Amino acid sequence: MDDSAQEPGAGHPIDPASSTLRPDGAPIAQDNRLLRAVQLVERGVVGSLVVMMMLVIALSTIELAWTLARDIVSPPLLVLEVDELLDVFGLFLLVLIGVELLETTKMYVKQGVVHLEVILEVALIAIARKVIVLDVSKYSSATLFGIAALVAALSIGLHVRMRRGRDDHGRGRGDRAPAQRSAPSTS
Repeated sequence: MDDSAQEPGAGHPIDPASSTLRPDGAPIAQDNRLLRAVQLVERGVVGSLVVMMMLVIALSTIELAWTLARDIVSPPLLVLEVDELLDVFGLFLLVLIGVELLETTKMYVKQGVVHLEVILEVALIAIARKVIVLDVSKYSSATLFGIAALVAALSIGLHVRMRRGRDDHGRGRGDRAPAQRSAPSTS
């Protein structure tokens, strides 16, 4: 009886650099090719998202500048009315949300992870934008209390996460620890 027929991975060529087998007996090298393909697609998607986000931010900034200029030169000259101010503030916060989303994507590209603080900040900015442009006369008190609860929950969550992050690492969001190299093994 041939012993090779009973060994795991029999019939699969084994990569000499790695003789580790998956539970089904196939060499891990096949998984590595799949992971490389997934990473390639992921990089392509993230790259296209970055380009599209930059385009949206640029167009939103142009729209903000156009709206501000149009409102300033319309009669009464150099005076913005309340609805015009709300439009300008809403567009400003929309651009800010786009910039924060771009920052999130940039951090994902650099570090490979999405940071909870940034997501909470974007959500807080988005809900703040909604609150600023909100016409309270059109909503019930239950809806307004719900929005207030959402603002409170996001604020508390961000506060707790930021405080926990400082306690864990002694740094805030913008501070990064220098990259540490592992010492070469002497064995």
